[in-house]
Amino acid sequence: VQLQASGGGLVQAGGSLRLSCTASGRTLRGNTVGWFRQSPGKGREFVAVLFRWNSGRTYYADSVKGRFTISKDDAKNTVYLQMNSLRPEDTAVYYCAADQHLIASSISTPDSYDYWGQGTLVTVSS
Repeated sequence: VQLQASGGGLVQAGGSLRLSCTASGRTLRGNTVGWFRQSPGKGREFVAVLFRWNSGRTYYADSVKGRFTISKDDAKNTVYLQMNSLRPEDTAVYYCAADQHLIASSISTPDSYDYWGQGTLVTVSS
């Protein structure tokens, strides 16, 4: 499956952006789809995850809880990350990732995901 992340851009602190992760080549149904981010000099950091497509289970990093929301559109084979109340420390390249066989204990581990999108840059100015 190929993943395409989009929706990044430049926004002022307190603003909002919605990222999209669209899959081609195969349906995302049955997959766990996660969002990660990476800022310069840092490793890839877990942001949010939709666990096993129709489970209804979502998890968030503490740093984004209450501000970010992950959701899906079955018809569009797309997962979204709605980001509100953005802060300068949210500045990073955001990646989406997917895997069919992920277990719950591995959702925040980048190496657990088989498929990755190319990343989209989010810049939050103060």
